[in-house]
Amino acid sequence: MAQFQRPDSPLASRHRELGSNLEDWNGVGTAWSYNSCPNDEHDAYRERATLTDVSGLKKVWVRGPDAFAVVDHTCSRTLSNVGTDKCAYTLILTDEGTVTDDAIVYNMGDKGWMVVHGGGEGMEMLQASAEGKDATVELDDSFNSISLQGPAAIDILNPMVEADIDPMGVFGQTTTTMLGHEVIISRTGFSGERGYEIYASRENMPEIWDAVLEAGKDKGIMPASFASLDKVRLEFGLLFYPYDMNENTTPWEINLPWCVGKDKDFRGKDACMAKKGQEKIKLVGLICGLDDAAPEASKLFSNGEEVGVINCPGYSHRMNASIALGHVKPGLDAPGTELEAKAEDGTTFTATVTAMPMYDPQKKNMRD
Repeated sequence: MAQFQRPDSPLASRHRELGSNLEDWNGVGTAWSYNSCPNDEHDAYRERATLTDVSGLKKVWVRGPDAFAVVDHTCSRTLSNVGTDKCAYTLILTDEGTVTDDAIVYNMGDKGWMVVHGGGEGMEMLQASAEGKDATVELDDSFNSISLQGPAAIDILNPMVEADIDPMGVFGQTTTTMLGHEVIISRTGFSGERGYEIYASRENMPEIWDAVLEAGKDKGIMPASFASLDKVRLEFGLLFYPYDMNENTTPWEINLPWCVGKDKDFRGKDACMAKKGQEKIKLVGLICGLDDAAPEASKLFSNGEEVGVINCPGYSHRMNASIALGHVKPGLDAPGTELEAKAEDGTTFTATVTAMPMYDPQKKNMRD
């Protein structure tokens, strides 16, 4: 059994029963695949409901009189308007103005701020911004999270919690009681559907996981692996660090200018602002001329010149299309631009730039 730097998910035994080998992500054993078909899980995301263990996300608490100042300096987005019933998506930049992580930050009132981030150096940047400040920065692996996504999510979850979460808007959050346990519920996720993330103490998470699956049985809920999660997030154009964004990219290059708070100070601001208009690449969605997922890292060409690369490919059976996210040279990012792609084994195919999101372009399902 592999050893991970962080405690394994409290749901590890459930994942093994479902066929997972608990592959490593972010220092935690993660269900990248189950015995079930990822396409069936994909359908459940879009038509019914899914439940996914996202314990690998890092939950970091920032507490103390200067907690807001620390979080606000670490994050590129303006956070002064994030109330105690809200959370917000943001980028975390290096001193050079490039992306080292993304995160969702929660204003927890008197309890401080919770920063939930992925595989980058968000924790390290919070610690650096806390130097000389009256604040503590603590990774909390006693606190885990699961993600309930899909059109039936609200009907499954609302009867299980004390608060009425039906009126909660996107990026709303509340602390409430579920099965007698204190939980944080946020209307967030990585699917493009209406969905919720449930945060609870690790000792209570197995009971909560089992109860949600039981409550959703009549509505066709399925446990969903990261294999299907990757498909739905690609359809919706959601980015995954470090593949779609990393320390070599700026917010301007990955279509996230709205994550830059121009009227506030934050780590890497001067360098980031200086890079505006100096973009070397642009993030794009692609439809590939293949009957399967395109080979990862395939090179993109225009008139024989190498102009980009495919970062994250996948095959969407619902769109009946080979889709991907990639980076191309500025000027080649307009929808309809046709490029030639070449895999490492010499296979060539077309890759056509498409508008994002590729699925539900008006984001209606997420907002309903």
